[in-house]
Amino acid sequence: MAEERPVRKRPAAKSAARSSGKPAASSTDGSARSPAGSASSDDRSGQERSRRLRPRQLAEQAASQLLELTGKQPEGVTGLHRTDDGWVVVVEVLELHRVPETTDVLASYEVEVDDDGELLGYRRRERFVRGSTEGGP
Repeated sequence: MAEERPVRKRPAAKSAARSSGKPAASSTDGSARSPAGSASSDDRSGQERSRRLRPRQLAEQAASQLLELTGKQPEGVTGLHRTDDGWVVVVEVLELHRVPETTDVLASYEVEVDDDGELLGYRRRERFVRGSTEGGP
């Protein structure tokens, strides 16, 4: 009786590397990676940059997290700026709905998030009536 050998499948990255003529790099877990996925520090910093959220995505995530925490519906993002620790996103939310809508009470919140969009903190800056103008009585 012939001895049966287990069938070993080639990882996709190794096959792709062979077909392109470039050698595949091995990761620390033994799986194959393409040369673009090598573990050099330059490549890792480039991958981290590409994984970072864009400002629009950060703002959307900050508004979403504020809704989860406060239960107050975001009306829009009115500010966004970079800090040493991440980003500050200014989000206006509906605090109190009134009829007519021009008398709704809105609030402006500063939401601090890190580069990955994770919430670091938030605070309410001000409350105002929707129909009022800035700097007016």
